Amino acid sequence: MTKEQDTLFNIVLYAPDIPGNTGSIGRTCIAIGARLVLIKPYGFELTEKAVRRAGLDYWKHVEIAEYENWEDFIKGESPANDELYFYTKTSDQVYFNQEYKKNCYLIFGAETRGLPQHIFETYPERLYGVPMFSEHVRSLNLSNVATAVAYEALRTLKY
Repeated sequence: MTKEQDTLFNIVLYAPDIPGNTGSIGRTCIAIGARLVLIKPYGFELTEKAVRRAGLDYWKHVEIAEYENWEDFIKGESPANDELYFYTKTSDQVYFNQEYKKNCYLIFGAETRGLPQHIFETYPERLYGVPMFSEHVRSLNLSNVATAVAYEALRTLKY
């Protein structure tokens, strides 16, 4: 599956830090027919040897696009602004109140740093969050959030 084929949407990880989260999100992509887009730098190796060692036997089935940086991503994918959905814990707009578009990009920042500041400055109206109601939780696990958002996008696009 490539962008030109029948991908419902893309899950984008911007500088992911934790390989297990990336692996889990890759599994979600396979399950729902989404494409995984990775923007460097990574906090881990993504070599064939590293993937094999991690036991990700399904990894060969993940449709992956990789980019060296944000500018390469924008140049390579050419998304319209209304195809970009950014997720952060600081947004008051909730993810389930959106009309997702086919071939859109669900974009998540690094587990330890979140999205870079230039995203907040360039796309302030495109920032969405997942509600949290306890002051005892600093953040949610990236793979859990990506899966929740992906299934909401799937629901709005297919069901």
